[in-house]
This record gives sequence, C-alpha cells and structure tokens, in this order.
Amino acid sequence: MRVLVAMSGGVDSSVAAVLLKKAGHDVVGLTMKTWSYESADLSRRKNTGCCNLDDINDARSIAVKYDFPHYVLDLREEFGQAVIDHFVEEYLRGRTPNPCILCNTYIKWDALLRRARQLGCERIATGHYARIGEEGGRFFIRKAADLTKDQSYVLWGLSQQVLAQTLFPLGEKTKAETRALAAEWGLTRVAQKKDSYEICFIPEGDYRSFLMRRVPDQIEALRGGPILHVDGRVVGQHEGFPFYTIGQRRGLPALGVPHYVVEIRPETNTLVIGPESYLTRRTLFMRDLVWHKYPALPFEGYPVQVKIRHMDPGHEARLYPGPEEGTLRVEFMEGVRAITPGQAAVAYEGEAVVVGGWIAASA
Repeated sequence: MRVLVAMSGGVDSSVAAVLLKKAGHDVVGLTMKTWSYESADLSRRKNTGCCNLDDINDARSIAVKYDFPHYVLDLREEFGQAVIDHFVEEYLRGRTPNPCILCNTYIKWDALLRRARQLGCERIATGHYARIGEEGGRFFIRKAADLTKDQSYVLWGLSQQVLAQTLFPLGEKTKAETRALAAEWGLTRVAQKKDSYEICFIPEGDYRSFLMRRVPDQIEALRGGPILHVDGRVVGQHEGFPFYTIGQRRGLPALGVPHYVVEIRPETNTLVIGPESYLTRRTLFMRDLVWHKYPALPFEGYPVQVKIRHMDPGHEARLYPGPEEGTLRVEFMEGVRAITPGQAAVAYEGEAVVVGGWIAASA
C-alpha cells in the first residue's frame, strides 16, 4: 500500500516509517510544523524530541537514506487556533487542558488524511504505541503490547473513519525493541534520542511562563484572589488561579499539615484548599464523548476500568447516562484522587477503549 507516515524526527516515528518501507509499502513521510519554536524561551529549552529544525532535518535524512519522499506541512495557524488558544482559554476557565489529545483529534489526523488523499495514499501511520481492533464492524483503540509506553489514552478522540485508515507499526513492539532496530539500521541521530514529555509549544516545560507571555494582562488581573479553606476560612491570597491545578500542593499557605488545591472557582477568582482526604471523589461526569468498541452505552451500570490521566493505572467503575444528552456519569468502586476538570477520562474493557471524553466535573 501507499502509506503516509507522520514523522516527528524522533525514534518512534522514524522506526515506524522504515518498518513499513522494509515491509514493501510505498512510504511517504510527512513532518508537521505546528508551532514557531522561535517564540519560546529557548534559554530554558528541554529536549522535547519534536518541533524544531533539527528534528525536521532528522526526519528528512531518514527519508533520503531509505529513498522515499518527505514533505513538511505548515500547520501553525490551525494549531494555534485549535490547540494553543484552547489551552489558554481552559486555564482561564479554571480547568487543566490536555493539548496532545486536542492535537491528535483535531489537527494531526485531519491534516494527515487530507494530505493522504492528495498524495494518493491508502493509509496513514504514526509512531504511537497503540493497536487497533475491529469487532462487529467497529474499530477501536487497543492498548499497546508494551504497557509502559502505551499511548491509547491520548488517542480516544479518533473517529471510526480515521481508525479504519490508520496503522500503528509499533503497537506490538517494546520501546527497547524500537531503539534496537534504530541502532541496527544505522539511524544514529535518532536511536538514543530522548522521549518527549513536555508540551511541544512549551519546550521549557513551564506553562505558567507561557501564560504570562501569552495573556499577561488577564493573568495579572487575577492575582490576589482569596485562598479559601474547606472550613470556610480565608487563609491567604493566590497568584492567579490559572497557575494552580487540582491536587497541587506547591505554593499554598503553611497550615501545619499538607494542604492541596481541591477546587478552583473561576467565577469568584477563588482557590479552595484542604487536607488530602478532600481530593478523593467517587463520581465524575464526561462530555464530548467518542465511542469506540460500542456505538453507545450497552446498558446502565456497564463495568469498565477508567483512566483519568495518561499514567493512571485505571480504576474500576460503572458507566451511567449523564445529566445531559451526550454525557456520561462514571461511578467508581473506590474513591479516586485528584479528578481534574479539563483532563480526559478513558474507559476500557480489558485492553480495548470503550469510550473517551473530557472531564466536566466530579463529586
């Protein structure tokens, strides 16, 4: 098949492209430029493994070595509107966003599919550690064979149409196997390149500094709001609620025992803090659902495992219809710590994604 491969310049996407080439496919490489790295604080830049000129050149050099075409697609405008603007708006609403999921859902795959059609490609591929299953005519994300690198959590937003055309060449491999293949094939520049853990448009790893550069007046206007204890006392003033997330301990008043952010009230510019026990919740509400293994909720009280963040091991829960159409209520069997509005919740049946959505609230 003719396959369009998203190449970030890192080891995973590089090995994915070469695997497909060695399997006999007609490979086309595509690197997406999603932001202007020149605007970041490069004096504090960490090695993010993507989104700079060196990484674009690394991807191109592999395409040259293995004799397949490579293109660079400028998506900075679309990325800025769909991901960066949303990122800022979510913090200003008292939520903690996940830009990688937004990028996958609304930018990367849409851009890949459009360019694939233009280039006559039958499939698209990425270097994600995940697998795709099919059952009863439906496609769904499956966890990767290497659970330590599994990326199924960030892929729940992909539609049935997208999944039907996507390949994950690394889904059955471990990270160690991927690096070993890169070394064996002489991909010296990428073989030992560090994994990317930072947000690509914040390579310095400090979202607070990014917000200050992006919307300084709005952040300044929020400084000095009250910090409210769960017992009703005002115990201090905060630096602006966008600088805090649920479960945060750093930067809070010393009250004898550790206290954490348990609620953010943007409408009154207030942080609510309390002892760790106040972080535990038994219920969350999901919105903007994308169904995978099933087209809808099979029955009320459907048993699943739910992850509320990427590295979360998952929690036993049951699914129920939510208070509004297109929402779900998740009831956990045991209390879960630091459920954070703006993050994603992904429900699994074994290794298969059942449904994913954004966390709207918890109780």
